[in-house]
Amino acid sequence: MKTLKMMLAFVAAVLAAVSCGTKKEAPQQKVLVLYYSQAGSTKAVAQELATKLGADMEEIIPVTPYEGDFQALLVRYQQEVEQGILPELKPIKADLAQYDVIFLGFPVWNGTYAPPVAAFLETADLSGKKIVPFCSFGSGGLDTSERALKEKLPGAEILPGYGVRKARLQAMPAEVDNFLKASGFIEGEYTPLPDFTGQHAVSEEESAIFDTAVGDYPMIKAKATTVTQRTIPGGTEYLFTAANLPREGAAPDEPTGEIKVYVTVLEGQAPEFTQVLR
Repeated sequence: MKTLKMMLAFVAAVLAAVSCGTKKEAPQQKVLVLYYSQAGSTKAVAQELATKLGADMEEIIPVTPYEGDFQALLVRYQQEVEQGILPELKPIKADLAQYDVIFLGFPVWNGTYAPPVAAFLETADLSGKKIVPFCSFGSGGLDTSERALKEKLPGAEILPGYGVRKARLQAMPAEVDNFLKASGFIEGEYTPLPDFTGQHAVSEEESAIFDTAVGDYPMIKAKATTVTQRTIPGGTEYLFTAANLPREGAAPDEPTGEIKVYVTVLEGQAPEFTQVLR
């Protein structure tokens, strides 16, 4: 009888663990959330991260802020690139040597981290640190920014990061929560995502989903060719491969070829793209 009771208790414990979903225990590490935000989107992500992590937070601030409308911002950025200069920054107060993990945040400009972060990296000693990138963007750039950080910081460990479109900030808190739990930074249950299924040529229905998702975004003009998909909480996520098409008024050196576009279709909602990989 005693053996039977022990077996039943063991089975009950296993079933309880399975029913609660996946859970990771967070290691004890000192964390800093360090970010630059030009329009507030990256700041919102930084605040969410710092709150959930219970981490210190500090902003990277240029001496001369990037201000004005998009055109004014573009003019200044292009002038700085052509002249090979980076913005002067106000000193940060945090002692970086005291932190094990640094969440480094930025808006994506021209496919990578914005100039104030580039300026910070010129003088900061991040050797031996774990760096977790996070960013906001119009269409994408987390992947290219991660690659740039790995090249710039060979002495640091660049961990997989989190990115969100500025148009999707309402989805960010839940995504950040799942990201931190899945990455092991905070404890709790999270939803592990299944692998994508095999790639296949798009159907008319899938092509319509792609066109709806990207149709109102002016920086994407592409035709979906193949797709793979997986089930996510509340709906379906698609990963489209698409051929770039010429955009009216585009620069002569604008990239062509293929892009990959993540699209989610949640129950009762219209398709929306979440990220573009170029």
